[in-house]
Amino acid sequence: MMLPALLVNNSQSAHLKELTMKTKQHGFTLVELMIVVAIIGILAAIAIPAYQDYTIRAQVAEGLNLAATGKNAISTYYADYGTFPTDNAVAGIAASNEIVGKYVADVAITNGNIEIQYGNDAHTKISGQHLQLTPSTALSGSVKWTCQSVGAEIPDNYLPGACR
Repeated sequence: MMLPALLVNNSQSAHLKELTMKTKQHGFTLVELMIVVAIIGILAAIAIPAYQDYTIRAQVAEGLNLAATGKNAISTYYADYGTFPTDNAVAGIAASNEIVGKYVADVAITNGNIEIQYGNDAHTKISGQHLQLTPSTALSGSVKWTCQSVGAEIPDNYLPGACR
């Protein structure tokens, strides 16, 4: 007689296990998911403006890279003639509208100064704005360059460290 009682108890315990497994929760609660979404939103709110600043600084740097040819040409011209060239042709480089990049519309030499105009695919915060490189000479005859935004158009946080 003991045997049937054991069978009944085993079947009851199996049935109880099945019930407890069905009531066990799986996955995340709505509150947990909302907390995760809020954290992601906060991180995105911080990261997107920082990335945008980084992107604009990279676009400004393209202008300085394109101006490097003009800097070399002006330095060479000064070493040869003792004065600064008046324009791109005198400096011996391409016309200003031919020195372009993805974010730079124009690199022009005017009386020894190099003026970089941003355009094309440049961010709206710098598109149409200018950066100027101005040469000066030391007693040794070397040419030193200073960089500034023309009319303070480009905010300092987008300029390279040498231009601030």
